[in-house]
Amino acid sequence: MSADIIVSYDGTSNDDDALALGRALATTGANLALAYVRHSREFDPRREELARHDADRRLRTGLQLLGRDDVATHVIFSASTDGGLEQLADAEGASVIVFGSDYRTAPGRAEPGNTAQRLLDGGKVAVAVAAAGRRLHPDEPIRSIGVATDDIDGSVKETVDALAAKLGASTADGAGQQVDLIVVGSQRSAPDGRIALGGSARAALNASRGSVLVLPKGRTALV
Repeated sequence: MSADIIVSYDGTSNDDDALALGRALATTGANLALAYVRHSREFDPRREELARHDADRRLRTGLQLLGRDDVATHVIFSASTDGGLEQLADAEGASVIVFGSDYRTAPGRAEPGNTAQRLLDGGKVAVAVAAAGRRLHPDEPIRSIGVATDDIDGSVKETVDALAAKLGASTADGAGQQVDLIVVGSQRSAPDGRIALGGSARAALNASRGSVLVLPKGRTALV
């Protein structure tokens, strides 16, 4: 079964936040998968066996935290983590890749790490970044959804409306609000199907609290 949501997971605390956000988004009825990226195989067979065991252990830990055994797991080989995840999303037909925040992020705020940041600069799959500390409330649903700026296109509104309906969440407009999930559209000058954040959207995100979902221009997610 193909995945709609891919969680980038390596067993760190911040990726446990991503796992909690992915679980909440999956209550829309979307299929969830966990992915761990290895950059190369080991030449020594014994070292390769250890590396393979380590990757499997990390993903099994994620499944245990989810409390589910029906979620697909993937170990990807790619020179870059962002490239490997984007290729997997393309192969699976996934519309969202979920990340934890940078490890220095204050609780309640979402700050993309290096891999997520690279996908936010021209990526073609929606990127979700979990608020730091979301793992402390792993079963908490998404009750409120906000829009980062007033300058939105139809894909943003369609995504927000669909998510609110499926999750039973309230919606809010404007920046600076404290909501569970903030949906951000790419700037109008971005190429179709690609992510590019304008200055106003970045400023709005810096002023807001909650997890974040960033959409490529003209693309919806989880509708």
